[in-house]
Amino acid sequence: MKIEILSIAMSDIQFGQQFYEQQQEGLGAYFLDSLFSDIEALLLYAGIHQQFFGYYRALSKRFPYAIYYRVNGQTIQVWRILDCRQRPSRIVSALKAN
Repeated sequence: MKIEILSIAMSDIQFGQQFYEQQQEGLGAYFLDSLFSDIEALLLYAGIHQQFFGYYRALSKRFPYAIYYRVNGQTIQVWRILDCRQRPSRIVSALKAN
């Protein structure tokens, strides 16, 4: 299997990284390392997570973020990486926009 991170998901990651870097120097880099580790874990665990709006949802281990992905054949497509602290209606609209 291989992992494909879509550009909108990369934008989500960059936004989160900038937010955490503003909170404390170096925390943004830790956020990136943690999220990419969670994404890499999908190579082992893809498809076992609960589905929401047609996407599987894997929760990050260290940050309040959810990784929304789909499995297409031998490819894991990461569609969005969203902050779980936002209003649920915002998450729904972000997922339905794809």
